[in-house]
Amino acid sequence: MKIAFIGAGSMAEALISGIITQKLVSGNNVWVTNKCNQEKLYELQQSYGVNISYDIKDILSHVNIVCLAMKPKDVGEAIQSIRAYLRKDMLIVSVLAGVSITSIEEMVDTDLAIVRAMPNTSATIGKSASALAINHNVNHLQLETVKGMFETVGLTTIVKEEDLDAVTGLSGSGPAYIYYLVEAMEKSAVEIGLEKEVAKKFIIQTLIGAAEMLERSSKESAQLRKEVTSPGGTTEAGLKVLEAHAVQEAFVECIKAATAQSKKLGEIFANNMKV
Repeated sequence: MKIAFIGAGSMAEALISGIITQKLVSGNNVWVTNKCNQEKLYELQQSYGVNISYDIKDILSHVNIVCLAMKPKDVGEAIQSIRAYLRKDMLIVSVLAGVSITSIEEMVDTDLAIVRAMPNTSATIGKSASALAINHNVNHLQLETVKGMFETVGLTTIVKEEDLDAVTGLSGSGPAYIYYLVEAMEKSAVEIGLEKEVAKKFIIQTLIGAAEMLERSSKESAQLRKEVTSPGGTTEAGLKVLEAHAVQEAFVECIKAATAQSKKLGEIFANNMKV
């Protein structure tokens, strides 16, 4: 596997780190470029031993996988710069939120294998929940190769492309919902008299423990909650406040809104291409 990253932001670096540190590929088989941030390219070269260049023709002559990792707004310009050097044997991997496979197919104007991926920011620590969707040109070997790439940064699941908006709303944006919850827990800790650093340790370990229980137990989340909630106890008192403020319903609406926004952004991008 020889891969080029077009774009060198945090998600590109997470993938580069994952595939190299887990020895899926060596640094000399990875090429990285970006729009203009040469300092970032030098950092990646020093950290991972990758090849860096702004010579697109030369970069693409070496690789069989091209990962689109720029900002979605820059994808049109980026594909325009690489389109003449794409070959039919190449695999395109996109981590661009809101840019459909059909849109990429239209921009590359070549019948290529395309995988669209939706990881989340936890990829930077190897704990992403990534969804992959493919077009009809992707063969089994190519799919297994891409799965291997994203498994170096976390859990990977194959889905239909129409489900990617839901994945975006749930797990793509999901870390922010958890951080928002933690903010509330931190504020409450201060108000009830706990020192900030002490509270942070308790909050983090509580989240880790709950996540491990969900992963290891065969019980549904609702059952696990009930088992922690004794009648007339402290947990019940807290949950009654959450129920009174319709927190669960708010989270449902939150994820629905994020899913709808993902779909809307994809439609806007597709419509702008037609203008």
